Amino acid sequence: IATLDANGVPNLAPYSFFNAVSDRPPMVMFSSGGHKDSLRNILANGEFTCSIANQALTDAMNLSSAPVAPGVNEFALAGLDAAPSMLVKPPRVAQSPAAFECRLWKTIDLPAPEGRPGGPPPVGYTMVIGEVVAVYIDDQYIADGIVDTGRMRTLARLGYMDYAVVGPEAMFTLNRPLASADGRRAEVQPGPWDGVFR
Repeated sequence: IATLDANGVPNLAPYSFFNAVSDRPPMVMFSSGGHKDSLRNILANGEFTCSIANQALTDAMNLSSAPVAPGVNEFALAGLDAAPSMLVKPPRVAQSPAAFECRLWKTIDLPAPEGRPGGPPPVGYTMVIGEVVAVYIDDQYIADGIVDTGRMRTLARLGYMDYAVVGPEAMFTLNRPLASADGRRAEVQPGPWDGVFR
């Protein structure tokens, strides 16, 4: 997630709790533990970008997670290039295979956890929901008008300090089941995805 601070300094941080939540309109969300720089910047100016991390960006993504002082440019810290966005002020990661430009729609403070006796104070989370106003996709990952996600070799955070690379060898397609006319039965067309969104 890339943002700009009040002085125009870029901030970049990876977020494990990230997902698409709607396609009409296109919207994404991420969740911030505590009021980190990304959240403060978005609340101040209402814009951010989401750059997809892939296998080639593993080390840079990890380095950008360092809890450095506010005002530090994590693009420079991680050795990444900032590319200008089309419709928002924060830049995207130039080396990323795809990126979303977003405008803040809403933040939601999630319920605060209870503290553990003798443990550190609990950290509250804030969900940030943004509307995607522009999308960048590197042309080398588009084949026959379809995004070839497997070739991007995107990273997935699994939990603990475990990650996975999503490549073509781990991907498969499924056809959605079709209900019978009376709505009491369903069947799935065999074979790979037929290319029809249902």
